[in-house]
Amino acid sequence: MKGTQIKICGLSSVDDVQSAAMLGADFLGFVFCEHSPRNISLDQAAKLGSIAHTLRKTKVAVTVDASDQVLNDIYQALSPDFFQLHGVESEARIDAIKRRFGLPVIKAKSIVSAEDVQKIQNDKSSADMLLFDAKAPKGSKIPGGNGVAFNWALLNPLNVRQPWILSGGLNPDNVASAIKKTNARFVDVSSGVESSPGIKESNLIKQFIEEVRRVSI
Repeated sequence: MKGTQIKICGLSSVDDVQSAAMLGADFLGFVFCEHSPRNISLDQAAKLGSIAHTLRKTKVAVTVDASDQVLNDIYQALSPDFFQLHGVESEARIDAIKRRFGLPVIKAKSIVSAEDVQKIQNDKSSADMLLFDAKAPKGSKIPGGNGVAFNWALLNPLNVRQPWILSGGLNPDNVASAIKKTNARFVDVSSGVESSPGIKESNLIKQFIEEVRRVSI
């Protein structure tokens, strides 16, 4: 069985994509959010998406409460394999996006307390995968990529039907511990492998992937 899968998110250059792919990432994430330092244009998306496709990597388009027109533009440029919805999209919106584009959806869920975990279980989301992230710090204009972790122990009673992704504040120093504590089968990193906001560091990507492989089955 394949070990814990890895998504490197917020890639914005050819070097980023090639490094993440060659070092062993399974999923490559591309951010479409104008307030994010990782935001890319449609022209960049077309170029980077083509490289990712050639390298046979799964492409994830990360959006925040995007309109149909914005999603369509991203779809045409990137040809993503998944849409990741990181805003406050409703279940009706998730269903509409799945029908319109025929793509699986990853829905991000912020976790602060045990009540948040219970709500996630009660919601029974129709998303194909869930991504558990920390709540953005007060004043942040972006919902993810803030380098903030949540209390991983809150996931211990979690019981959902979908595969789920652990995100939020992961880096080469703590990802092994996070996997051991949560038994995560999928992890996501963005700011934790950067030298500065939006600037990926290949050595940190390498260290992160090595740490995941070291502790995953």
